[in-house]
Amino acid sequence: MTTWIGCEDADALAVEAARLIRAAAVEAITHHGHFRLVLAGGTTPLAAYRLLAEQPEGLAEWHLYYGDERCLPADDPQRNASLVAATGLPAHAGRHHPIPAEGCPEGAAVRYAATITPALPFDLVLLGMGEDGHTASLFPGHHWPDQPVIPVKNASKPPPQRVSMSPASLRACRQMLVLVSGEGKEEAVRAWRAGEELPVARIANLPQARVLVERRLLEAAP
Repeated sequence: MTTWIGCEDADALAVEAARLIRAAAVEAITHHGHFRLVLAGGTTPLAAYRLLAEQPEGLAEWHLYYGDERCLPADDPQRNASLVAATGLPAHAGRHHPIPAEGCPEGAAVRYAATITPALPFDLVLLGMGEDGHTASLFPGHHWPDQPVIPVKNASKPPPQRVSMSPASLRACRQMLVLVSGEGKEEAVRAWRAGEELPVARIANLPQARVLVERRLLEAAP
C-alpha cells in the first residue's frame, strides 16, 4: 500500500518534503484550524525543517510533536528536540511539545502519552529510517508494549534509553511521510521492498503513507 517517490538527491528530497508538509498543513488548517505534525529525528529531515523555517508564514497554527527522543539532558545537542530547535522551526510554531526524556524513560512515556492522546489522529507523521530498518526508536527484535508511548531500553544504537511513540500512535494519522536518504540504507530499502518485516515497513504499511527516497537507493534495491 505504501507509495514510493524517487528524488534526484538529498537536496531534492528536502525540497519535496517541505512542499508536501506545507500542502498537508494548508489542508489541515483549512479543515480544522490547526496542523498537528509529528517530527522525525535523525539528520535526514533537518534540511526540510530549515526550508520550512525560512518561510514562517502560517506556522503559528502548527503544533509540533516528536516521534521519539533520546534520554539525555534537556540541553544535550544530540537530543532530537535540540537538533530541530537549531533549524529554527519550533520558534515559529504555535505550539511545541518536546518529549520530557531527561528523566527515566518510563515516566517520560506516561507524561508524553497524556500530551499526545488529545491530539490523535495527527495530520501528518514524519518518519526516517535507519540502516537496520528501525524508525523512531523502534528497533528490530524488540517487543513493543501496547501503550501510546513506549519506554525503550537497550536500544541497538546509543544512547540505550529512549522514548518512542508506539506503532499504533504513529499509524493514527491522516498522512504519513517517510524520508530515506544517506549512506548505508541500500540493504534496508531492498529488504523493505522485498517484503521483510522491518519496523519501518510494519508502521508505514498504510494507504496514506508515502516514502520519499533518493533515487540511487531505489535503483540499488529494485
